[in-house]
Amino acid sequence: MTPRPLRPARPHLLLCALLAAATSPAQALDGQRAEVAGFISEMADRHGFDTEALGAVFKQVETRPAIIEAMSRPAEKTMPWHEYRARFITERRIRRGGEIGREQSAALEAAARASGVPCPVLLAITGVETFYGEITGSHRVIDALATLAFDFPARSEFFRGELEQFLLMARDESLDPLAPLGSYAGAMGIPQFMPTSFRSYAVDGGGDGHRDLWSDWNDVFASIGNYLKLHGWRAGEPVMVAADVSGARLDGVELTKLDLGETVGSLRERGVRFDTGLPAEARAVLIELAGSAGPEYRVGFNNFQAITRYNRSALYASAVNDLAESLATAVLTPPADNPSAAPEVTSPPPAAVPAPTETTESRPVAAPCPDEASAPPEAADPATGTP
Repeated sequence: MTPRPLRPARPHLLLCALLAAATSPAQALDGQRAEVAGFISEMADRHGFDTEALGAVFKQVETRPAIIEAMSRPAEKTMPWHEYRARFITERRIRRGGEIGREQSAALEAAARASGVPCPVLLAITGVETFYGEITGSHRVIDALATLAFDFPARSEFFRGELEQFLLMARDESLDPLAPLGSYAGAMGIPQFMPTSFRSYAVDGGGDGHRDLWSDWNDVFASIGNYLKLHGWRAGEPVMVAADVSGARLDGVELTKLDLGETVGSLRERGVRFDTGLPAEARAVLIELAGSAGPEYRVGFNNFQAITRYNRSALYASAVNDLAESLATAVLTPPADNPSAAPEVTSPPPAAVPAPTETTESRPVAAPCPDEASAPPEAADPATGTP
C-alpha cells in the first residue's frame, strides 16, 4: 500500500526532482559497507540464505539518490477533498473500471465470496492505487528498499525490515529478487502491497501455487479482499454515508481522527442526521471533508475503518467509497458505442441525505457483483493484526 497519503505536486518541485534524478545517477551499492555486509550476514544467520549467493545479488543492486530526494521532499499541505476526489472520480477511471470489472468478473466474484468485500470495493482499490494496474511503478523493488534501508537514516529501520521481508518473499515465490518493479518506496503490484503485507495477506487466488500481484487478477482481488477481511471488514455493512450537521452539537467531536470514537446513537443524540439502519451501538466516526462549496460531512462505520487500515487517510477511504459506488453501475452497464468520444468529467459527489427514519435499512456501499448469487457472502473475520 502507499506509505502515505497523496500530496499535491507543485511544478517547481517536480522540476527539482527531475533535475535531481538527472544529476544524481544510480550508483552500485557497496557491499563492503559495514551495514550492508551486516545485513547479508543476518539474513544468512536468521533465515538460512547463502552468504555468497546473496552477496552476488547485492553486487547488482543500485542505490538511487532520486529516491532519497523523493522521500526527503518536504510534505506540502494536504490536498483538499474536492481536488483529491476530482483526481480519482473521473469518467475515464470509471469507464476503465467497468471494462476491467466485466473482463475479470470471475476473479472478482470469487474474491467477494471468500472475503465478504463487494466487487466494486475490490475494484475501486485497484483503481485508486494504480489505475487498474496501468501505473505500478518503474523502480526495481530491491533498489528502492536497499536505498532507503542503507542511505535514508530517518526510516532505515522500517525499510531494512521491508528489505528483509522482500528477500523472503522472493524466495517463497521463486522470484528473481532483481526482477520485481514497484514504487520508489517499494510498494508492489496492482494493489501496491509492501513486502510485509505481501507475506502476511497476499493470497493465491488462482490456485497455481504462486501469489502474483503484478498480472494475476485472481491473486490481486483475493489478496485485497483478504487484507480487508483480516482488518475487520463486515459483509453487508456500509462504508460511510453523507451527514447533515446543521444544528448539531459538535463540541468535543474530533473531526480529523480516523478511530471510531462515537456510535450511531451518540451522533444522533448530538443532532447529526444520517441515513443508516445500523444499531445505535454500532461504532462510528464523523469526518469533515473540504468540499468546493464548504465543509462536507460523512459518518464512517466499521468498513470505513477497514479501508483506512489499507491507507491511513480519510480522503483515500472516501475516494474508494465514491469510486466503488460509481463502478457498481459501470460494471453492470454495457459500454457506449463510442466511449472515447465521452468527455472527461468528474462524477458528482453523493447528495446530502434527507432526515432519516429509524426503520431505514442499511445498504452495502455498492451493488453486488454481476451475475453474483443473491445469498450474502461469508461473514468477515475480526482483525488479526496491523500492516
